[in-house]
Amino acid sequence: MKLLKTTLEKIRPVDPKWRQVALERLDNLTKPPGSLGRLEEFAARLVAIRENPMPEIGEKTIFTFAGDHGVVEEGVSAYPGEVTVQMVRNFLRGGAAINVLARHIGARVIVVDIGVRHDFGAVKGLISAKVVNGTGNFTKGPAMTRAEAIKSIETGIRLAERFAKKDMDKAIFGTGDMGIGNTTPSSAIAAVLTGNGAARVTGKGTGISDESLGRKIRVIEEAIRVNAPDARDPIDVLSKVGGAEIGGIAGLVLGAAANRTPVVIDGFISTAGALIAHALLPCAADYMFAAHNSVEIGHRAMLEKMGLAPILDLNLRLGEGTGAALGMGLIEAGLKIYREMATFREAGVSDEILN
Repeated sequence: MKLLKTTLEKIRPVDPKWRQVALERLDNLTKPPGSLGRLEEFAARLVAIRENPMPEIGEKTIFTFAGDHGVVEEGVSAYPGEVTVQMVRNFLRGGAAINVLARHIGARVIVVDIGVRHDFGAVKGLISAKVVNGTGNFTKGPAMTRAEAIKSIETGIRLAERFAKKDMDKAIFGTGDMGIGNTTPSSAIAAVLTGNGAARVTGKGTGISDESLGRKIRVIEEAIRVNAPDARDPIDVLSKVGGAEIGGIAGLVLGAAANRTPVVIDGFISTAGALIAHALLPCAADYMFAAHNSVEIGHRAMLEKMGLAPILDLNLRLGEGTGAALGMGLIEAGLKIYREMATFREAGVSDEILN
């Protein structure tokens, strides 16, 4: 708990004066003011996050946190829990969608075993940071203990600190997840922290039938009834109806904010983690970029709760960090415009023709 406390104390809101510094340069580039839309927004936010009038992007790192969920035994997923292990191995071989997209944008993928019900041993490319061997079935009691929930958050914080310091003032992070059944705890978190009923924030996840969706909603309602998570206490929510990988993502977000490092949030599960971080300290959202709007119906409610506008809307619902990779590429494009495009003075062009 000490690390979480000191991390929260280090985070401060982004100073809006830095955004103004960026806007002055953007408005003097050889284009009509604001004509590059949200690309300009991305650059301005990077300037403000870094407190640097000419920031750079160095290492791009996507953290894919993996964990299993006891609630799978309630029939909430189209796939068995064993697929979590199989997909982790696929990540390590470089054969998953996130590996392809990470290579496309020049990012590295860090796979983190934070809660998989399997011992991988020493495997190259895998960070073993196991907090639980899968969570408990939260229809019968809490998914984790409070201590385990805090440990999962602090695991993410430590990773953020470690990788931010490796590429000081240039790092950018993306979040990702792997865990069969994890849209169920994510929907439960969304329901509790946004105040919506389970039916309004629960989707089909891996592609379950209408009948299974109805069961999934009832499972979430039962979990909330049995555990009575306190919306005023995000750690209580995480421990009772969350998951270890969701906690790890929350910690990564907080650790990034404490180190003034931008973090690109992937889809529904990642956003549940970001929402836990936001509930702990709302200004953590200053350091987040929402990569996309998932087809999961509860995603937009969580983004709106944090005041985040998604970069893309591509009907994605895979997770892994795939949306974060795509969003990261556009954020970098915005910064390249800001850094490399000529000003009117540099280009010898009169800005009067645009006024």
